[in-house]
Amino acid sequence: MISTARRYPLTRVKQLWLGSITLGAWLLASSAAASGSDLPRGHYPLPENGNMVGEVYTVAATEEDTLMDIARAHNVGYEEIRMANPDVSLWVPGEGTEVTIPGQFILPDEERTGIVINVAELRLYYYPDVKAGETPRVETYPIGIGRDAFNTPLGITKTTMRLENPAWYPPESIRREAAERGDPAPAVVPPGAENPLGRFTMLLDIPGYMIHSTNQPDGVGMRASRGCIRMYPEDIESVFWRVPVGTQVNIIDAPIKLGWGANDESFVQAFTSTDEKAYGMETLLNVVGLIEQYEGGNPRSVDYEQVREVLDQSNGQIVPLS
Repeated sequence: MISTARRYPLTRVKQLWLGSITLGAWLLASSAAASGSDLPRGHYPLPENGNMVGEVYTVAATEEDTLMDIARAHNVGYEEIRMANPDVSLWVPGEGTEVTIPGQFILPDEERTGIVINVAELRLYYYPDVKAGETPRVETYPIGIGRDAFNTPLGITKTTMRLENPAWYPPESIRREAAERGDPAPAVVPPGAENPLGRFTMLLDIPGYMIHSTNQPDGVGMRASRGCIRMYPEDIESVFWRVPVGTQVNIIDAPIKLGWGANDESFVQAFTSTDEKAYGMETLLNVVGLIEQYEGGNPRSVDYEQVREVLDQSNGQIVPLS
């Protein structure tokens, strides 16, 4: 699916379907330094114009940092930090190395209610209810999703239950695979450090699927689970008690996103499609057509080769269109 900035008719968006479907520790001081806001990192007022929030910025690595340490401290996941810093060592960036933080986001072109999960982007967006007079806002967090053969299911569902310190009951498939390796899995894993669900779990109205913490936080920002949605432990803790049971969860696969700035500038962002198919001419023409016909601005010409290059690279970077 191509995620666009303004509200196109649903049928039109579906015709362009391309797929099948923070730190929560509230780092107020560093958030203000990075974004000029008094909101926690990853929290943004909804834009009055356009559909973009946040900004790209850089930080200097310390001697002890890994790229994953920096990613977790700045509300991004593995793939995001890797694609934004392709020439930086993952494990030893080196003291003083400049690291780019891809902290700017194009909001998905979906109803801004509840939770929206874009599996292609490996990112969750939460639109909390606000009281009368409060500014509507969005919170966004990196996630891990299902790996090949265990794709996270797409569609609209809802949260059904919150579990603190849950036990984990390995499904039959996992127990069978473990037995075949000669390492039988237990029937139940109690709460604790060995529990892959971590301390907090929100069940979904899709049997067997949930949004949960993890005891392997390095997997956040990867396609590494058996279909469930993983969050950094501190991130899910920050939202766990604030997401009401019954909250809508919209799981989409939008590998191409179109953005519009506050002054009507246009941007494009592309991720590797979950089916890993290359984007063809039809996709290119669809993207260019949407940009040219953008309903909020004047008709504009588009550099086909620039858009093609963005689609070919599919590195998740937000690119301004000339």
